[in-house]
Amino acid sequence: MNIPPIVSPQEWEAARQELLVKEKELTRARDAMAAQRRRMPWMAVEKDYRFEGPIGPASLADLFAGRRQLIVYRAFYAPDVTTYPPGDGAYPQRACVGCSMLADQVAHPAHLNARDTTLAFVSRAPQAEIQGLKERMGWIIPWYTLTDDFDADFGVDQWHGHNAFIRDGDRIFRTYFIDSRGDEALGSTWSYLDMTALGRQEEWEDSPEGYPQTPPYQWWNYHDAYGESA
Repeated sequence: MNIPPIVSPQEWEAARQELLVKEKELTRARDAMAAQRRRMPWMAVEKDYRFEGPIGPASLADLFAGRRQLIVYRAFYAPDVTTYPPGDGAYPQRACVGCSMLADQVAHPAHLNARDTTLAFVSRAPQAEIQGLKERMGWIIPWYTLTDDFDADFGVDQWHGHNAFIRDGDRIFRTYFIDSRGDEALGSTWSYLDMTALGRQEEWEDSPEGYPQTPPYQWWNYHDAYGESA
């Protein structure tokens, strides 16, 4: 391993300040991208998609759990999934290695719920196996079984990805989609909210007029302290 130069504290801080300029540029670019997502056109969802949940059949509207926004991640967990770490078990003990990693590092969903947003996973595995995996891993993300063409219709038939939706009355619209390496940046509350139509819903954001916004920090809380909002 060829290590970088060893320098004094002053030289190290100078190098950090030089890189910090680029890091701040990246942050501003990320904010601008999220603002552009909030101005994306919406696509109407016309089909009546059906899922199987822990308490029975569910519609796409049911996956919102009464909230205004929904993020759906297509996780590969089924008998025909073979992407596992060598010698580290297989279905039903494991989901796809990438999907397992993502699920295992997702922030507590109560923070999204507090912003009127639900995160749900969908897979081809039956509910008995899904619930068993969730219990073993301590995952609390709502996780449903695919029963129709939802995955094929939304770009996640043979690949993972996150679809964002919003409700307007009884109508549902697709607002954004992230897949491939874009998925690896997701998992935090902020990254998920940044892909939604309403964003973080904080006053500093560049959002269209009339979008819900509240002061930052004031809504932040422990996951078990939000009350009914979560």
